Amino acid sequence: MAYDYSKLRGLIKEKFGTQENFAAALKLSATALSQRLNNVNKFTQDEIVLACHLLQIRDADAFDYFFTHKVQKN
Repeated sequence: MAYDYSKLRGLIKEKFGTQENFAAALKLSATALSQRLNNVNKFTQDEIVLACHLLQIRDADAFDYFFTHKVQKN
């Protein structure tokens, strides 16, 4: 199952300027973050919790950022 991280990408850009800056704050390499955002690897629960803290995402809103399914175009 692929996830749509477009809303998360927008918030990362708004709060951190670049994915590289956010990756450093999340204690990941830029490559590792890119793999997660491109559905190559999955975010761990700890990474999601830390990302929500860093991006000031409320618990009630975390689903919208991390668990929205990608809609397949035909």
